[in-house]
Amino acid sequence: MKERILMKSSWTGTMVLALMLAGFAPTSANATVVRLEDLDLSKVAQEFGAATANNSVNGKPLTVAKKVYPNGMGSHAKSVLIIQLDKMPVKFHTFVGLDDETLPEIGSAEFKVIGDETELWSSGIMKTGTPAKECTLDVKDVSFLTLVIDPADNGNCYDHANWLDTTFTYDGDKVLKIFSPKKEEPYILTPKTPEKPRINGAKIFGVRPGHAFLYRIPATGKRPMEFDVENLPEGLKLDKETGIITGKLAQKGETIVTFVAKNSLGTDKREFKIVCGDRIALTPPMGWNSWNCFGGNLSEAKARTAAKVMVDSGLINYGYNFLNLDDYWSMKPTSEDKDLLGEERDAAGNICINKRFKDMKALYDYFHSLGLKGGIYSSPGPYTCGRCTASYDHEFLDVKKFEEWGVDYIKYDWCTYTPDMEKTRTRKIDWSKTPLEELAAQYPDFRPNIVPYALMGSILRNANRDIVFSLCQYGNADVWKWGDKVYGNCWRTSGDIDDTWSNIRNIWKKQYELYPYAGPGHWNDPDMLAVGPMGWGNVRPCRLTPSEQYSHYTLWAILNSPLLLGCDLTKLDEFTMNIIANNEVIDINQDTLGQQAKCIKATKREEFWTRNMEDGSIVIAAFNVSESYKTDPLTISVPWNTLGISQKPSRVRDVWRQQDLVSYDEKDCICKDVPVHGVTLLRIWK
Repeated sequence: MKERILMKSSWTGTMVLALMLAGFAPTSANATVVRLEDLDLSKVAQEFGAATANNSVNGKPLTVAKKVYPNGMGSHAKSVLIIQLDKMPVKFHTFVGLDDETLPEIGSAEFKVIGDETELWSSGIMKTGTPAKECTLDVKDVSFLTLVIDPADNGNCYDHANWLDTTFTYDGDKVLKIFSPKKEEPYILTPKTPEKPRINGAKIFGVRPGHAFLYRIPATGKRPMEFDVENLPEGLKLDKETGIITGKLAQKGETIVTFVAKNSLGTDKREFKIVCGDRIALTPPMGWNSWNCFGGNLSEAKARTAAKVMVDSGLINYGYNFLNLDDYWSMKPTSEDKDLLGEERDAAGNICINKRFKDMKALYDYFHSLGLKGGIYSSPGPYTCGRCTASYDHEFLDVKKFEEWGVDYIKYDWCTYTPDMEKTRTRKIDWSKTPLEELAAQYPDFRPNIVPYALMGSILRNANRDIVFSLCQYGNADVWKWGDKVYGNCWRTSGDIDDTWSNIRNIWKKQYELYPYAGPGHWNDPDMLAVGPMGWGNVRPCRLTPSEQYSHYTLWAILNSPLLLGCDLTKLDEFTMNIIANNEVIDINQDTLGQQAKCIKATKREEFWTRNMEDGSIVIAAFNVSESYKTDPLTISVPWNTLGISQKPSRVRDVWRQQDLVSYDEKDCICKDVPVHGVTLLRIWK
């Protein structure tokens, strides 16, 4: 007995007649009609919930613009289902729309029909409440028909989206199937770290005069290890056992020192520049942030554990040195969790920590004792994104408290702030001591966005401690144009990240034109890294394929993005460590020149990115961005002269594999066997 999707009953005849009346005739009156909801929907890949037959993703009747559809599939952006056609002619028909079960105008998504690698139809961006759109296609010579629901620019929040009355009509008895691409197994490219000493990380460090200096020499190799610093300037001291340098520098100036790391197997040396001046964060910050792992379940105990693992795992030896607390360290007055309830501020106006934390100064002292720096999170509004107490109208008090605790980094999130709040401040602000008016004159349309960051940036600028200032404004108001001028050290260029390829690509595409705005002390930030186990409070394996994780980390590295891990550090496996602990990839990110990569070639299948390094070498990243679900890798190439190389290079190195290529083409830079959504990363010397 055939599967019930092969229907040749009177119902089929009725459906065929209906299609013919709509001007959409099958090849014969005895055609097979397959309804989408009768396929194996368990193979549909989507970012929230599960694909549901004849109901919304929340299990309610399929309803678009108040019209109920009895048949179809409820899904959620991003959603991908691949129908294997094997070049069989098919009449495809559907309606699409966002389900009414979300609030009006909240949801937004775009429906696409793709034949192999060619987009056959797009709905354009649709919103909740928009009437369903109809699509009819005569599909021929297509191996895989892919139905995609893409989130719009506002992310995938509430994108409950439906395929309605979806049918495939064709001649013959072929059983249609939803195709599932073969799962890619993790593969290791990076060689094991040698036992001999190797000094890693940045080659430059910025500090302001009179401010606390803290730097731990990042060196891998067998322990015990002894450290030394040649030409260490007056005011600084070295702990030879840990490699931690502390102290203060009184005067502006630059000093070239030499780091020395020695163990029983050998010695390594590395020149290092200490710059005492006006700039900090001369290379992109590296470290860990709590949000992608713990979400709203952060606690002091978890932060201490993460700090210990940062050291014990050896990540600190590659240059990861920030341990940043995200949301949920202050009080949440609307919470049902008693640990989050209490006075939001004391009688003097100082912000209060919740009961999950005991002593913030002791916590940051603990970070510092390990050679780590500690970050914190707040918002210019009265509350954070998680509705915990934030800094509105208490900015000066909060920064003073952060100084007392020993905070080294602040992520300042736009949540709950509105420009009208400037009318209700109780504390008078002397705006002449901020860059606001000058910037408002230069960018009048962006003034409301600039106001809170100009204030906080100015306060931090005058603090008695170096605190890296991270603007979390989701790329609004062209923040890259003015972020540096409000004393920002990095600024978000996009919405929040998650561990899906569609999300990574959406963020990726926003970076093409931003390279002029990055440099030492001021960096574009496409958000935290989404590699390794994470889950925003419910930790699970990363949903990116191994190749996608290589590409994600590579792009962030060559963009000079902050490299802030978001994974559960207690669950690091060999593959994740292979991704995040390749010293040569990190060297690119931490290069003193600080030049962000730019894309020099982009097609539907491939991208070529390049950047210059301080030593005169060139970095090349060749990405396979094909949306084809064929597993065949690509060969990606560009002429050497496109890269500014007039003749065959003297040396070409595969950075992920950490090995020089034995042979390469004289005319073209050729990257062979780049896997689907994967990358080849090369460093080239002329």
